[in-house]
Amino acid sequence: MQTNNMFNFEYSYLSLPNQFYSLTKTNIFPKPKVVLINKKLCDSLNISISNKEDLTRLILVKNNRNSSFSQAYAGHQFGHFTRLGDGRAIILGEHLTNDKQRFDVQLKGSGKTPYSRGGDGKATLKSMLREYLISEAMHYLNIPSSRSLTLLKTGEQIKRENIEKGGILTRIMKSHIRVGTFEYASYYCSKDNLKSLTYYTINRLFPEINEYKNPPLALLNRVMKDQIDLVVNWMRVGFIHGVMNTDNTSISGETFDYGPCAFINVYNPEKSYSSIDYNNRYSFGNQPKIIKWNISRFAEALLPLIHQNRKKSIELAQSVVDDFDDLWKTKFYGMMLNKIGIQYNDLQLHPLIDDLLDYMQKFNKDYNNTFLSLSEDDFLKNTIPNDNTFISWQRKWKKNLNNLSNFSEANCLMRKNNPVVIPRNHLVEKAIEEANTGDFSLFYKLLNILSHPYKYSSNAVNFMEPSSSDFEKNFQTYCGT
Repeated sequence: MQTNNMFNFEYSYLSLPNQFYSLTKTNIFPKPKVVLINKKLCDSLNISISNKEDLTRLILVKNNRNSSFSQAYAGHQFGHFTRLGDGRAIILGEHLTNDKQRFDVQLKGSGKTPYSRGGDGKATLKSMLREYLISEAMHYLNIPSSRSLTLLKTGEQIKRENIEKGGILTRIMKSHIRVGTFEYASYYCSKDNLKSLTYYTINRLFPEINEYKNPPLALLNRVMKDQIDLVVNWMRVGFIHGVMNTDNTSISGETFDYGPCAFINVYNPEKSYSSIDYNNRYSFGNQPKIIKWNISRFAEALLPLIHQNRKKSIELAQSVVDDFDDLWKTKFYGMMLNKIGIQYNDLQLHPLIDDLLDYMQKFNKDYNNTFLSLSEDDFLKNTIPNDNTFISWQRKWKKNLNNLSNFSEANCLMRKNNPVVIPRNHLVEKAIEEANTGDFSLFYKLLNILSHPYKYSSNAVNFMEPSSSDFEKNFQTYCGT
């Protein structure tokens, strides 16, 4: 263990065979400067920060030691398998909190690594501002996510489509092990190395799985269920990840690598904002199918360990993956019924959800605000649709609601599941553009309001308005690497 006045580091990942990582140092940057510090996160992780100068020195200089590393992995990117790795990130270490919780501390945009594949290993300040803002918003929306500890300006101008300012994000996660890590192990490493990775992952993230008769199979089942829960939560708030490659699917069940993410405004299951998602592979409504596809790739990677007989191994893995559709349907409709104030997941109630979604799509209604309007608070009176189609649906809904619970209980359930504010695309873009020039006023306001997304207040009104149709028509997101 290595300690300093900030982090309490261990390096358990380095116990794996060295095919899984490369020891890596950060680049030297001309004028690094901390521009954002997440003090609440620091406190929750028992991290003490004295001042920004010490923080910069500690992250970029003191931690430039032989124990920092970049991870090797592979992945299916838009369905095509390729060898990858941390091309612009290093893990400084695994920070242990006072209660022995373990978190990776990763620098993103820290320079070239052995996996950079010709890239410069750097990140734009704007892309790191986006990840900082959205990852924190997701956390407060009660969705498992990587967290953002600090953001630094590097003082560099880096070449992309345009000349951009450089930035480095300090990212916190339970683990950066991903489906692509297992694909890498299965395709490029020995069976023994795959086994080492599998049991390291189990011991680190899910030690209770060791008690199961077939731990690799139990791991597949656990990861599938966690990913179903995660993506159901994405659908709850209208989040589009934008680049659901297998290397961006975490084993720990956390949202990460935010790249071209966005939030839908008008409900459209075919909506995709990513500039590189030409065929809408990762559109909003396709996310359930994609996570099932990714889990199938995880199952394939684990086949050598599930059973010594390959045919039997395939049968066992397939039996797990075959449960996906029923599990998804149960979780998805349960969540959607909660959004309309119904606690009981009854098959006969599912048409209520289908009809509401059809209505939103047909009449171009805002996804988040339509659900909000059901609570009938005075605060939201201007968002209530008043057309005949909605009124007809509303009558059916209230009839079912009255048969199951009182409105007060339903309203409480809706408030827990329908955020008042989400990161609206036009506000996120404006905040990022202004912060990139040094004006963080809107960025701070957004961070603050998004840290209380379920709170009804007069301050929230200005952040509830959807993006204009003109903005949405032309808006695209980019990986920003």
